[in-house]
Amino acid sequence: MRFDPTRAGPYHCGMFDLLITNGTVVDGTGADRRIADIAITDGRIVAVGTDLGDAHEIIDAQGLLVTPGFVDVHSHYDGQATWDELLEPSSLHGVTTLVMGNCGVGFAPVKPGTEEWLIQLMEGVEDIPGTALSEGIDFTWESFPEYLDALDERRWSVDVGAQVAHGAVRAYVMGKRGAKNEAADPDDIEQMATIVRQAIEAGALGVSTSRTIAHTAMDGEPVPGTFAAEDELFAVGRALRDGGGGVFELAPAGAAGLDLVAPMKEVEWMSRLSAETGQPVTFAMLQVPGAPDLWKEQMQASLEARENGAQLYPQVAGRPFGVLVGWQTCHPFMRKPSYQAIAELPIDQRIIELRKPDVRAAILAEDDVEGSGLLIEGLGGLTAGMLDQVFVLGDPPDYEPTPDRSIVGLAERNGVTANEAAYDAFCAEDGRALLMLPLYNYVEHNHDVIREQLTHPTAVSGLADGGAHCGFICDASVPTTMISHWTRDRSRGEQLPLEWVVKKQTADTAALFGLGDRGTIEVGKRADLNLIDHDALQLETPELVHDLPAGGRRLLQRARGYRATIVAGEVTRRDGVDTGARPGRLVRGRR
Repeated sequence: MRFDPTRAGPYHCGMFDLLITNGTVVDGTGADRRIADIAITDGRIVAVGTDLGDAHEIIDAQGLLVTPGFVDVHSHYDGQATWDELLEPSSLHGVTTLVMGNCGVGFAPVKPGTEEWLIQLMEGVEDIPGTALSEGIDFTWESFPEYLDALDERRWSVDVGAQVAHGAVRAYVMGKRGAKNEAADPDDIEQMATIVRQAIEAGALGVSTSRTIAHTAMDGEPVPGTFAAEDELFAVGRALRDGGGGVFELAPAGAAGLDLVAPMKEVEWMSRLSAETGQPVTFAMLQVPGAPDLWKEQMQASLEARENGAQLYPQVAGRPFGVLVGWQTCHPFMRKPSYQAIAELPIDQRIIELRKPDVRAAILAEDDVEGSGLLIEGLGGLTAGMLDQVFVLGDPPDYEPTPDRSIVGLAERNGVTANEAAYDAFCAEDGRALLMLPLYNYVEHNHDVIREQLTHPTAVSGLADGGAHCGFICDASVPTTMISHWTRDRSRGEQLPLEWVVKKQTADTAALFGLGDRGTIEVGKRADLNLIDHDALQLETPELVHDLPAGGRRLLQRARGYRATIVAGEVTRRDGVDTGARPGRLVRGRR
């Protein structure tokens, strides 16, 4: 990408703010790519064509794709957005608008004195370090409209929209009864509906709830609302409609594969709710190992519901949904006494010990001691029994690995035990190696199911979970996977057309949340754009960093090939590097 100062003259009336020339425009509508120039003034696209004139700044995009900015509808930056301007990792991957407040958890409304409980709820459900949230969040609000007002004072590198979380609303109204998932009485329900309606009126983009028992607070209690009856759910849905409309989002019962009957019951009531309220409903949908074809039934039911007037949108992931395992995250040796003796050492010191033959022999020979009950330790135990499903990612990362790249495959090839192969694989990259354990969407060890899910007419691309699961998941990079893997790199099955993939995570995701002012490259739309070197676009290896408040840890994954990201007409990143521009604002309501 060349910034041509010879064409930029003094700014005057009639000159564009920014002109992007010679780019290969993939405009988000699904239309064929074409070479065109894009003129931008006051944060809006004012012309698309050729020989458009002059501008204060001109970017020569010859050889680059020019796409709309990506709209990520499933993130959890609810706390981070109150202290962090960059909102990484999502902003590293071409995301220019993100929606948070998913899965029924959030930080408003909040009664004074219950802030720590909400933090522990978020920590338990989304694995965001509670110490980071406690230090980072300055609770200056009580109601949801006050929370939006606080966000409105912030400036970011991306636009941010928020949903109101059923869990927080229920706990606010019902106190401990709500937190313990006791049944709501009519007065409780009326108060919840009022709060949701007021939140939507103030600019919330939707309401979210969680109904999977896999989502629990730090005290082990499921998210408030997990077992909510229909009268409560429908009252919340009607309040959403009455406040001006928005999306009803949920993690449905059985979403984690713990209940194989409930998912179809969920689709049934969601269909009725959407048909009655006229509002879209989107829900997490994954292929679970225990019922590998259940997702097809959900998809079909969603399609039939759509034909009958409901708006159901299964939310699907662009790659396998799982955890990253290694010495810095979770692994099968976490409960070995010899490992626990060195577990708190910094990784540079720990790897020295782990490479000692006597330490290695002891860890491999020992039995587990009793666990602490922590989620991450439980994941380590889960990994121990699934080494045939743990894969070396490689560099660059390969999210569609063949079985021979599993730990068991490595063990068979090298004539060692699976535990020995795992131990040695974790020691790679000076102990920083991260391997992939796909829990969902990888039953057949390929991406054929994911492709079928993505191309289903009711599906929406999502589940990137940016800002969440900081210690063992890093899927905020899915937007990059969609462009690099699905349109260029996939070799083990059919790829997808570039124009279709761009539309899937720009126009389609924007439309779901009623954000009609963005998502395509058309005159009048917001100038949210990515300039991408398609040939060079590449994910980097995930890394663990400690840059959250209180030294909290999180996984980051960067990418090469984004030559520029533009938000509201301002370049926020050049070659992946933050420019310091902060044009991002709170998005209030549909537009």
